[in-house]
Amino acid sequence: MGHTRPPLLVVCALRIERFALRAGAARGAAHPVTVLRTGMGPTAAEEAVRTALHDPALRGAAVVTTGFCAGLAAGMRPGDIVVSDEGDDSAGLAAALKAAGHTVHTGPLAESDHVVRGAERTALAATGAIAVDMESAAMRRAALAEGAQHIAAARVVVDTPEYELVRVGTLRTGIIAFRVLRDLVPAFLDWHRTTAAPPEVS
Repeated sequence: MGHTRPPLLVVCALRIERFALRAGAARGAAHPVTVLRTGMGPTAAEEAVRTALHDPALRGAAVVTTGFCAGLAAGMRPGDIVVSDEGDDSAGLAAALKAAGHTVHTGPLAESDHVVRGAERTALAATGAIAVDMESAAMRRAALAEGAQHIAAARVVVDTPEYELVRVGTLRTGIIAFRVLRDLVPAFLDWHRTTAAPPEVS
């Protein structure tokens, strides 16, 4: 009896996000994690994920898209985590993150091709979205197109309506978000073990 767990691909857009995630993955993870940086924006994200999933070493990979996001909902704070409610894997990932002690909000992630501030942030919140980023939706589209069976998105809130990046607290809120992102890998691995593991075969 035995089984082979599929690979885990963790996808982010920015160099600083990859740095944080690799630092987390290096903390004695027993199961290897591939961290992919796509570059900023939906086009770059979609192309990079499609290319990566053509690699035979990542055949059947479970995909977690992550990085920073802008919070839209009242009461959010920098360092909170937003798990997209799209797809069947969101509940398991949210549970793993909560078990690790993180503050988690589950709901729709809006897509944008630019940084959102002010009135545009308010308009997106009125649609029911609880956060916005530039790459998660594109990453998901690419993973689905390449046949990925397990896909989830978890983004760390770096700014909110009360703590916008253009304000004085930018550096402090950025450091908070970086530290939280660095600490997410163990929860991603817990999700991967429980959700993406195939059934045992003889």
